[in-house]
Amino acid sequence: MGVESLSPGSRIASVLATASRIARRPMVREGFRDAMPMAIGIAAWGLVAGVAMAKSGMGVVLAILMAVTVYAGSAQIAALPLIAAGAPMWVVWATAACVSLRFVAFSFHYRPYFAHLPRGRRILLSYFMGDTNFALFVRRFQAPVAEHAHVDYFLGSALTTYVVWQVSIITGIVAGHAIPAEWGIGFAGTMALLALTCTQLRSPSTSVAAVVAACAAVAAYGLPLRLNIVVAISSAVATVALVRHARSALKGTTA
Repeated sequence: MGVESLSPGSRIASVLATASRIARRPMVREGFRDAMPMAIGIAAWGLVAGVAMAKSGMGVVLAILMAVTVYAGSAQIAALPLIAAGAPMWVVWATAACVSLRFVAFSFHYRPYFAHLPRGRRILLSYFMGDTNFALFVRRFQAPVAEHAHVDYFLGSALTTYVVWQVSIITGIVAGHAIPAEWGIGFAGTMALLALTCTQLRSPSTSVAAVVAACAAVAAYGLPLRLNIVVAISSAVATVALVRHARSALKGTTA
């Protein structure tokens, strides 16, 4: 009997049974455990984004639809003032694209781990990419290992992040003006992301790249469309590439 011939109740039961089997996998549980400490910071950012969407004048239904379909907090916060100000659509799209360019770098890093999967599944997984679960993934896997371990760990951390984010941002949208800006809940999210970033600074090259990126972001802060983020990312990538090239040249000289 095919899935399409099952009753709605049987389909739901089948989906829940599949989800239960996946949740029992060791690497899925490990990804869940690693992502949970970041839940407070993610929830804080979600509330900030939700409150911002509510105060922008966007209707509740449209705001929730945007939260579910976009799933990119920084892009949402960057685009909201432009939408509220009636900016041309191309400006909104360009701003969101510039802010989200880091996901291209994330995808390039994920490729050796997920290249064996069918394209449709890779597209589905790409929807759940985020800064937090990317940092956790990089920390957990230095190189490809068992085939299913990558997907399971990614699912465990990414789905945890996704659920926390959606619950918090929808809460912020519904609560709206009831959450005052004086609470400073965005600061908790900033500190959580900063702490997670610091855990990735394991070598002199990454530390130097982080300092260069921070300086570049501040120096280019006046650029429109949040292009200072693109400048910071490009500076960090260029710094790491130069350091690696210098090391290779030095090894070749001493060999």
